[in-house]
Amino acid sequence: MRLCRHCLSAIGEGELSEECEACCNVFNRINEFAEKIVQKLSEYEFRTFNIGSREWGSAKALHELMERKGVEYDLKKEFNERLGRKISELSGKVRSLNPEINVIFDLETFDFELQIGSVYIYGRYIKRVRNISQTRWICGFCGGKGCEMCNFTGKKYGTSVEEIISTPATRIFEAKDAKLHGAGREDVDARMLGRGRPFVLELIEPRKRFVELSKVEKAINEYAGGKVKVFGLEYADSKRVREVKMERHRKKYRAKVVFEDDIDTENLLNAIEGLRGVEIRQRTPKRVAHRRADKVRVRKVYDIKLLFHREKVAVMEIEADAGLYIKELVSGDEGRTRPSLSSVTGINCKVEKLDVIDVFDSYSTSTSE
Repeated sequence: MRLCRHCLSAIGEGELSEECEACCNVFNRINEFAEKIVQKLSEYEFRTFNIGSREWGSAKALHELMERKGVEYDLKKEFNERLGRKISELSGKVRSLNPEINVIFDLETFDFELQIGSVYIYGRYIKRVRNISQTRWICGFCGGKGCEMCNFTGKKYGTSVEEIISTPATRIFEAKDAKLHGAGREDVDARMLGRGRPFVLELIEPRKRFVELSKVEKAINEYAGGKVKVFGLEYADSKRVREVKMERHRKKYRAKVVFEDDIDTENLLNAIEGLRGVEIRQRTPKRVAHRRADKVRVRKVYDIKLLFHREKVAVMEIEADAGLYIKELVSGDEGRTRPSLSSVTGINCKVEKLDVIDVFDSYSTSTSE
């Protein structure tokens, strides 16, 4: 076998040659490959990188042959180490096991690709207006292609919190796209007020990653035009996404409730007292059954306060577990939620307007306890 000096030394047998049948002369071209990679990397802001390589065809066959012959020669590992050192030398960047950019080199074609790590930003948002979804809501009739039902926008709603936040952020970070990860979600027709809802914005394939977040916050809030507000922005990581999405955030709501008939205050207060501190058994509501598993959830109501009452109209404050559907807690959803305000008062009622007024962190203390 004809081998270059490096491979001959590693394998231990063969014929020294300028044309290496083991590595196809990749070790002699380390400097050339590193210079091309560093030139491409210069298009991105980053501090850390790592090198990986891909072998297939003849390179993989040779690797398997060496293993069968009992030769301990990991060409990929050695190549990655040498190329990584050279890139670090030329760029001044640090090689890391948890890098901002991964370089994947093809040992068969001598081509490479960059895998750009996302930038994650944690914060809270307030949604001051109704009928804005949290994330992009694709039209169910056309699948986003555009049709008469969606006025050829491809979306069920004109905009979303995700689009409002991500549009200026994507531009500033020169990212390919962005995705909003929220701590739960409010209904489209509900406002999100108070201290706001925790979220993580994931910026996908950003060219910039060292941006002053006060400037990002200002740009988002100016773009939102008062509909949405973000605050408390800080850099995070992918672990924060899991924490935000998995943590069970207790929530406080303000609901305007309308009854079918007049209800006296004493009856209403007794009903509220009967729901306070009670566990609610709630089968998946009809309105979300098409996108949620059909099961019975058990959630707790921690507190209910009556803020206003006149004839058929009441305004109340409800504090409950994450995942409790407030509209169905009030209406009963034709018996799918038990008990409900409708069932304990004996009068059918429904939520006319709903606001989320607080989303508690795991370390927050509820005002009712």
